[in-house]
Amino acid sequence: MNKKQNELSGTIRLLGGLLGETIIAQEGREVFEMEEEIRKLAKAWRAGDADAKQRLDEVIPGLVNDLPLAAANLKAFSTYFQLVNLAEERERVRILRERAETAFESNVPMDETMDEALGTLKREGVEASEIQEILTRMVVTPVFTAHPTESKRRTIRQILNKVSTLLKRLDSADLFAQERNEAEELLRDYIVLLWQSDETRNRRPTVMDEVRNSGLYFFENTLFDLVPRIYEELDAALVKHFPEQRFDVPSFLSYGSWIGGDRDGNPYVTTDVTEETLQEHEATVLSHYLKEVLSMYSLLSPSTTRVNFSHWFLASLEKDRELVPEDEFEVLDRFAQEPYRQKLIMIYRRLVATKKQNEITWSRVPVGKENPRAYDSVDQFLNDLYLIRDSLLANQGERLVRGRFARLIRSAQVFGFHMASLDLRQHSKRHQEAAAEIFAKNQTVDGYQSLPEAEKIAVLSREIESPRSWSGGRKSDGQFGFTSQTDDLLTLFRLIGFAQAKMGEQAIQAYIISMTQGVSHILEVLLLAHDADLFGCLDIVPLFETVEDLRAAPAIMQALFDNPVYAKHLAERGNQQQIMIGYSDSNKDGGYLRANWMLFTAQRQLAEVCQRNGIVLTLFHGRGGSIGRGGGPANRAILAQPPESVRGRIRITEQGEVVSSRYSEPEIAHRHLQQLVHAVLCSTGTRPVFDKIERWSEIMDELSSIAYRKYRSLVEREDFLEYFHAASPIDQIGQLNIGSRPSRRAATETLDDLRAIPWVFAWTQTRTDIPSWFGVGTGFQDWLAEGDYDSKLAELREMNQRWPFFRTLMSNVQLGMGRADMAISALYASLSEEHGEAVFEDIKAEFDLSKKLVLEVTELDELLHCEPWLQHSIKVRNPYVDPLNYIQVELLKKLRSDPEVLDSDAIRHEILQSVNGIAAGLQSVG
Repeated sequence: MNKKQNELSGTIRLLGGLLGETIIAQEGREVFEMEEEIRKLAKAWRAGDADAKQRLDEVIPGLVNDLPLAAANLKAFSTYFQLVNLAEERERVRILRERAETAFESNVPMDETMDEALGTLKREGVEASEIQEILTRMVVTPVFTAHPTESKRRTIRQILNKVSTLLKRLDSADLFAQERNEAEELLRDYIVLLWQSDETRNRRPTVMDEVRNSGLYFFENTLFDLVPRIYEELDAALVKHFPEQRFDVPSFLSYGSWIGGDRDGNPYVTTDVTEETLQEHEATVLSHYLKEVLSMYSLLSPSTTRVNFSHWFLASLEKDRELVPEDEFEVLDRFAQEPYRQKLIMIYRRLVATKKQNEITWSRVPVGKENPRAYDSVDQFLNDLYLIRDSLLANQGERLVRGRFARLIRSAQVFGFHMASLDLRQHSKRHQEAAAEIFAKNQTVDGYQSLPEAEKIAVLSREIESPRSWSGGRKSDGQFGFTSQTDDLLTLFRLIGFAQAKMGEQAIQAYIISMTQGVSHILEVLLLAHDADLFGCLDIVPLFETVEDLRAAPAIMQALFDNPVYAKHLAERGNQQQIMIGYSDSNKDGGYLRANWMLFTAQRQLAEVCQRNGIVLTLFHGRGGSIGRGGGPANRAILAQPPESVRGRIRITEQGEVVSSRYSEPEIAHRHLQQLVHAVLCSTGTRPVFDKIERWSEIMDELSSIAYRKYRSLVEREDFLEYFHAASPIDQIGQLNIGSRPSRRAATETLDDLRAIPWVFAWTQTRTDIPSWFGVGTGFQDWLAEGDYDSKLAELREMNQRWPFFRTLMSNVQLGMGRADMAISALYASLSEEHGEAVFEDIKAEFDLSKKLVLEVTELDELLHCEPWLQHSIKVRNPYVDPLNYIQVELLKKLRSDPEVLDSDAIRHEILQSVNGIAAGLQSVG
């Protein structure tokens, strides 16, 4: 065992020991001994002891009959994983720090960093002037969503953060024995608190809970500090590789959010909620600036007795006095010898006034003249900062500009007064219903929804070009006179205009249309924008989600670009078009292989359509955390995309537990952003040219078509939906209270209406992971069977060796299959007494076939052979996850055998506890 493994093992032993002490103290030795017996039996079973498996089958049902004992054991295993996850996170940080130190000392860039990317581009012959062009057009926008895949309560997350801070303290070699003892005592306290705290929510979070807990929290604790540092590091890397060039680095890296703006299927996201979200964004970023300006006050104390100050800066101070009542002159005069402090006092007071003025402005209550101190825009705030910066630079203050002051300026450039651009999203059906209602009421068109697509396009185009008010405007009561849903939609578009005028255009830049299936779906939104005087003021973003929609997307976009009205809108947007592609629904619709190939193909074709029409494309990737929802390493995924589809511009969703895992620990967030920008920079350079790409594409067409048919043969079985409900905790997942949004789009029992997140979540819980591999084996087998097996296998192996897309595909399939476990899945299949055996037999046969052929194609002896750390982690975790699955299955049996049993609520609570524990153990939700 190497030094690093020893450190990790030592941390896990420390935490495990403290947890054991807590269990004994809180629950008694019987609980501790039962937990230890179950753990040892699971470990022995994994080692091949058949008797241990039989003993587990005997022990667990008896345990579940004693519900308090079962609850304590569930809590023990769940808490263990939460602590182990922290230990592994701390280990990642230690390794990252060591690698960074080695890179610094050797002057060799760390892999997957901006430094390495710029070095690669320079070696490829990219000139400094070309780097400037790349930076000017580059867009990197991670977008936070509130998709319900974060199963930890904020309370639990805060306790774990305290534990993480203590582990960091214990890493220090400078601690005295007494200090180490004090830290360990505090660890004991927090582990007791963790033990006594409930991990499940007793209510669904509200949308505003999500705004604060899943959005603002990470800006306040990580991003406000980190993002300017990323720019700082890019500046240093540019100087290193191109010392002769001075670069102008625009704010290419910024953040977006759907939280509070994603209306699709969430009735709780109303216009009022969206407005409150915008207010929270603004208040949060202004509070950040107030804190930073206060810090600058203590740092910028140059005196007129020591240095000069630029005359334009001093002139600005005189102008500032016009905004100050005479009774406040005394405060400024106290710092007459320290002009920067005078300026910072004024900036601070102007920010305070801005915050107060904003509260009044949002209230829409007329109160007379606005406060002249308040900043009208972030540009005024920036101009004040620039005055200080330029005076410092002109008077030997270069070092005082660097660091924190430069980071404050960059913060204001990136975050503005809006913090993050709030995307809005709604289902295409809702826009169509609103259009039909408005057309009918103003007697323009009867039966709009039944019109052929060509006629809809013609009607919409005429109305957009018409100068009249389509909706008729607001009535005296402030409403529009339509149904509440349509009125709310019309009000939303007025809010967009208000927010852009008040906070800047970046406040809301994109409106996303779910399930876009035609040009009319896009023109309906353009008409709503036109009606609110927003023509050309908003990116209208089609979202293509299903396999068929992805196939149709290029033709839809070409027809859209041919539409004269839309062409005018695009011209006002700089001929730039965002297009979003959905990974989750396409996978649920077509299976892993087909969905990923359709996504790849659609990207190539969409890039071609945009290039042909002179449109600058930004692809927006709707990726989730799990493999079945487009997850996996972001850097690898970007570099595996078609070379023509990225070109330095990308938006990408960060969902649920992914946000927490990437942004809770600043050093891990730093690594993530370095990798993200590295990949986007590399996408602008020399990408490999594959002479066999047409042949490989033909093979993928055939493979994915076969895999699609196999996948559909499973999900279209008459007994499949019944099996899915019986052999998984899907019904309990809907009660987990992990998100404000319902788990279904409609209150029906069809697979189409089930959202992709609970679909993947359920298969992850049962260790089946169908969304990440099913159909791959049959795809390979049937394709190889047609013709010369050996020569066709050689082609697949060459694709795996040379083609990043295929190699990443195979790597992710291995990850999904590596986490799957058919022995555990069989336990869940037994819950479906009528259909379990037949359906599971199909799943198990496909798993075995897929494993055999994936190993054959990749030329490996076992899954994840090339990622031994992950392979080891799964093997070590299995004996601790297995008991959670065993207990969950027995609890489901008990509940279903008698749903009206007296302790049914307690059983449901413990099922949810097991769901949380398995999610923590597998480090995956959905």
